[in-house]
Amino acid sequence: MAQRAAKIYLPVSNDAEIEAPACGLRDFAQPWLDLNGKGVLVTGGTGSFGKHFVKTVIEHYKPRRLVIFSRDELKQYEMQQTFPMDQYPFMRYFIGDVRDRDRLELAMRDIDYVIHAAALKQVPTAEYNPFECIRTNVMGAENVVSAALARNVRKVIALSTDKAANPVNLYGASKLASDKIFVAANNLSGADGTKFAVVRYGNVFGSRGSVVPFFQKLVNEGATEFPITDERMTRFWITLTQGVNFVLSSMEMSQGGEIFVPKIPSTTIPQLASLIGPKIAQKVVGIRPGEKLHETMIPADDSRWTVEIEDRFMILASFAHNIRDAYLHRGAKPVPEGFAYSSDNNPERLDARGLQSLLMHAFA
Repeated sequence: MAQRAAKIYLPVSNDAEIEAPACGLRDFAQPWLDLNGKGVLVTGGTGSFGKHFVKTVIEHYKPRRLVIFSRDELKQYEMQQTFPMDQYPFMRYFIGDVRDRDRLELAMRDIDYVIHAAALKQVPTAEYNPFECIRTNVMGAENVVSAALARNVRKVIALSTDKAANPVNLYGASKLASDKIFVAANNLSGADGTKFAVVRYGNVFGSRGSVVPFFQKLVNEGATEFPITDERMTRFWITLTQGVNFVLSSMEMSQGGEIFVPKIPSTTIPQLASLIGPKIAQKVVGIRPGEKLHETMIPADDSRWTVEIEDRFMILASFAHNIRDAYLHRGAKPVPEGFAYSSDNNPERLDARGLQSLLMHAFA
């Protein structure tokens, strides 16, 4: 079995205003979740996360079943060319929609772990098609919970977004509702039933919709300027490998009801643009509707329920006092009252060298 990658540390800015320890690109590989001989299902499994998740599982585990659940037959066909069932006999491809509870329940037969990655993610699309966004992101979450309970799945991890914290658009609001559904689902499963939790992280390098491939596309097309919404804008950054590792290790840690937030670096958008196209001018075009100047992953109002360890924060359910005590007993520490984790006040900031290293790692 292949070994997990060692931690890769990146340089940080020498900006005197940033008082922070050296920023590391954490691998989030521990604690290790054993998927050997297990049944695993990924909703929305043909997306960027799903593809990298499958690649990671194939490299490190021998699952009993690995089910890709999505509604796009073309993407499933294309994925089967990369991960064919004759070469990987544990692979299964299910056409289905999270809006269909019966289909979900059928797909979750003999499944131990579920990663819920399916969602309508484009902010403008959600604003223009609000009912569709709600049906997929909110009602779909309810269906995943119901199916997992019916099939007695061991654990479910739902992928969230920074936009769910203090949401200003429908996509963020729908994911906040989804987060609440998965946290509260632990009240339905009982002490020995399915454990539900959430992971929340920022922008993923190289994923569909990321600004990185957008800037690279402009470079390839010979663009003379990059559109920058605001020179002050900051964003968190995580690679697909980190994201998959974070989901797996959070799944192993989960006791039910947590929202796991990774400690990851942030930077300004102009810094990123300068790295990708150092000779390309930048034109400020203004913030788009529904867009934030900075990303927040832990609002100050959640600080009273938040604890931290070396590589992540856990926002705990307000009703789960025994789980909080268990984390504190194992070395977690409460964050200060009023603490907020956002991309502008993040002590871990990357300079050009750090960003270059992150880009190289993300597309290695």
